[in-house]
Amino acid sequence: QVQLVESGGGLVQAGGSLRLSCAASGGTFISAFSVGWFRQAPDKEREFVAAISWGPGNTYYKDIVKGRFTISRDNAKNTVYLQMNSLKAEDTAVYYCAARKEGRTGWALALSGQYDYWGQGTQVTVSS
Repeated sequence: QVQLVESGGGLVQAGGSLRLSCAASGGTFISAFSVGWFRQAPDKEREFVAAISWGPGNTYYKDIVKGRFTISRDNAKNTVYLQMNSLKAEDTAVYYCAARKEGRTGWALALSGQYDYWGQGTQVTVSS
């Protein structure tokens, strides 16, 4: 059973940075999984933020975070990261990582229904 644990959230001032981590366990090789980051703000629907595909690790970003956020993977640590720079108040949300083994890649990874495993979420609060 794949388990995902997010960490790294917190309170930061606008313009600051945070790095979120998504650690996978359960006999999992993270390189065989596509991993996405999603977020959900109060009273809003969950939205796609970024994803990294299994295998070659192609990356995909929501337009509003492109150039500010970077998704990466450390196979040795079985962990996917989301580096968030130049944070804005509107980035405030609970951030979730999700994973699916192999399968479709490309912009299909922006769809939450593509994922089989989810973490518990980590709160990111950006003060203006």
